[in-house]
Amino acid sequence: MEAAGKKREKFRELASNRTDKALEAIERIGNLSNRQLYEWEAGEVRKIIKALRDEVAKVEARFEAPNIRRRDRFSL
Repeated sequence: MEAAGKKREKFRELASNRTDKALEAIERIGNLSNRQLYEWEAGEVRKIIKALRDEVAKVEARFEAPNIRRRDRFSL
């Protein structure tokens, strides 16, 4: 297989695995909505959702211009 084909296959493998892990992590965040198990304020939820949306926007931007810097750690 030529180098470009190997790079494409590696991208597809990593993209599938990493996207699946990200979706699972988002699902676990959604599990925090259970009021029987957790107590939270609307402002905290907005902060979580904003952080997720902002990071997705950064991912989109990185595919447009790959040299954008990495994210800061999230904290409530």
